[in-house]
Amino acid sequence: MRPTLLMILLAAATIGSAKADTRPDRLSPAQPGPETAIRRLMTDQTAAWNRGNIDDFMKGYWNNDSLVFIGKSGPTYGYAAALARYKASYDSPDKMGQLTFSEIKITRLSPEYCFVIGKWALKRRAGDVGGTYTLLFRKIKGQWFIVVDHTS
Repeated sequence: MRPTLLMILLAAATIGSAKADTRPDRLSPAQPGPETAIRRLMTDQTAAWNRGNIDDFMKGYWNNDSLVFIGKSGPTYGYAAALARYKASYDSPDKMGQLTFSEIKITRLSPEYCFVIGKWALKRRAGDVGGTYTLLFRKIKGQWFIVVDHTS
């Protein structure tokens, strides 16, 4: 009878701890959970890209010298350098094309960090391209930003 009582107590404790999640991002509708916020940010980035607006696309990145972008030509450090790289590489609508993200998997590492894996694709006149990416998101002053982007 003792093992049964122990199992009931463990189950009740597990259910109770799951219901006792009092993190602000789980309680306030103004503050969505990290997965919702990150997906929204990526949707906004896609829309900005597809309008041809790299400046708005970059709003998802941490505007800081510590931002890291790793692409086929190696790492780029800092927001200004990443923005300049995007503008040089995608300097026309034909090169920008239409962006889609797919197979997005978000893993929460801590209250302030999430890791994202997914695929990207550009349908464009200059030739379709695509690949995979890993993103490290950090919650800064209540907002999620990409702090590391490794795209291949």
